[in-house]
Amino acid sequence: MTATLTFFPVCNGDMTLLELDNDQKLLIDIHVRKAADDPDDNTPDVMGQLRDRLKRDEKGRLYVDGFLLSHPDKDHIGGLISHFHLGPPDDWVKADDKILIREMWSSPIVFRRSSKTHVLCDDAKAWAKEARRRVALYRESKVIGTEGNRIQIMGEDIDGRTDDILGIVVKTESLITSLNRISAGAFEARLLAPIPQGDDEELDELLAKNRSSVILRFSIRGAGYADKCRFLSGGDAEVAIWERLWDKHGTYNANWLEYDILQAPHHCSWHSLSYDSYSTYGEDAEVCDSARNALAQIRKGAIVVASCEHIDPEDADPPSDRAKREYISIVDGKTDRFICVTDIWDDEQQPLRYEIGASGIVKAVKNAARAATSALGIGATAAQARPHGG
Repeated sequence: MTATLTFFPVCNGDMTLLELDNDQKLLIDIHVRKAADDPDDNTPDVMGQLRDRLKRDEKGRLYVDGFLLSHPDKDHIGGLISHFHLGPPDDWVKADDKILIREMWSSPIVFRRSSKTHVLCDDAKAWAKEARRRVALYRESKVIGTEGNRIQIMGEDIDGRTDDILGIVVKTESLITSLNRISAGAFEARLLAPIPQGDDEELDELLAKNRSSVILRFSIRGAGYADKCRFLSGGDAEVAIWERLWDKHGTYNANWLEYDILQAPHHCSWHSLSYDSYSTYGEDAEVCDSARNALAQIRKGAIVVASCEHIDPEDADPPSDRAKREYISIVDGKTDRFICVTDIWDDEQQPLRYEIGASGIVKAVKNAARAATSALGIGATAAQARPHGG
């Protein structure tokens, strides 16, 4: 079967579903606005769209095989309490009909409490509580728990806080090859961030705000054929993170950053590409070469997807029209290879969805007579990296 990537219309937020060709499903972030749950409001009902794509287990519970939280900002976790079961799986209530999370994928930030520099909304606090519950089960038994009790921690934590649970910790730069403890060859995911704390205090302070964002570069199988789509997902990681990744990996491991589909970090924010304030410098604001290079490792026909509201040059960042123009330059100057999820919803009244099969990646459209399918011709060969200015 084909694999699919679905980007739900959540305005300035992220909510992405990866359906693998072995029928497993990984949800990456959610952003359920209150209006989206109101049947009398025309805000897209993204939870209805998600539920339609999920299956039920033998106990009648809707489930996702995995849920990756890139970082605990409200626009990446809003709606968790209302729509997902939290707590022991046996406590699931049929009348509530909430979605079971078989395995959580979480940054080690779950071990940290709210503070002035680390503010958590109620949904983020609930995620942290559930993550700590699952970690405690493993810590007590050193045995991987049952579905609904499982967790993988994306990166080691500071001060040795994860040293005694390394059996459920994915070290930065290593590969993830299993989802819900199933290794079926359907994907590989390279963990590029969070970046571990180092010895440079000044650099660590610069990275601190965004260190919690999980960055994964997926290699996805389609219809049994490996590496048919490389998908780079980076949460809200900003310029210092991308600069550090390129400086660290650009010489020998640039292919770790290669992609067919990039989800533009931080909802197409200028601050993922530059240290300069666009509101201050305007068109004189300079792109950070290293950060751009990290985000420019395209394969043939690669596209950039912006999960954001309509991009208006007069509106505040994010999204940024200047960033949009930079991403278009990265994808060979082809405007049709930069896609805004909100624009797709307004035009087609459906989420942005790509099918990943034996022949590569195809955009699925609602009206076949109008557009048939839009073959992207990507996923076959790697293009040479394009350094900034080249």
